Amino acid sequence: MADGPRRDFESAYLAGSPPWDIGRPQPEIVKLADEGEVKGTVLDVGCGTGENALHLASLGKRVVGVDGSRAAIARAREKAAERGLPVAFHVADALQLRRLHLRVETVVDCGLFHVFSDEERRPYAESLTEVLSPGGTLHVLCFSDEEPPGPGPRRVAEYDLRATFRSLFAMVRIRPARFESLVHPGGAKAWLATLVRI
Repeated sequence: MADGPRRDFESAYLAGSPPWDIGRPQPEIVKLADEGEVKGTVLDVGCGTGENALHLASLGKRVVGVDGSRAAIARAREKAAERGLPVAFHVADALQLRRLHLRVETVVDCGLFHVFSDEERRPYAESLTEVLSPGGTLHVLCFSDEEPPGPGPRRVAEYDLRATFRSLFAMVRIRPARFESLVHPGGAKAWLATLVRI
């Protein structure tokens, strides 16, 4: 299995609920929305089965969700139909977002950034600029290097977040957070970064 977002996540979704699919939106994303930090049209990149996107849509947001996994997107579309929520879900490569021909005011990355290899991080940041309007906001929730070794994705240092997005985005804030999963009771230590596209 290759490193990065091009890994085949199909088997994890087809086998049931992968550990990152908690069956509800991540509390940190709920809090961002409650605080008015999610504005305009929203792209949920790496949306998985859609819980964050569906939550934002339930608040009246226009939301597009993309993921590289066909199985995840199929499940997300089923949930949207069951809940009567108009979210557009698409299978897409996060490193080629320009192919969406989309322009949004907010991007939510909940658990995608930490799967990228060092070589993929900067192309990912550049890809985001193809869909996020100048002055638009990017929220990134990823595993922190303060989380002890163990199950779960690659840990990310604060420096890596700052370096990846430098010159393309202005860092508004970065703070310790929690990333809930089925294997991390109480949530894994994470970073929540908020950036603005330059």
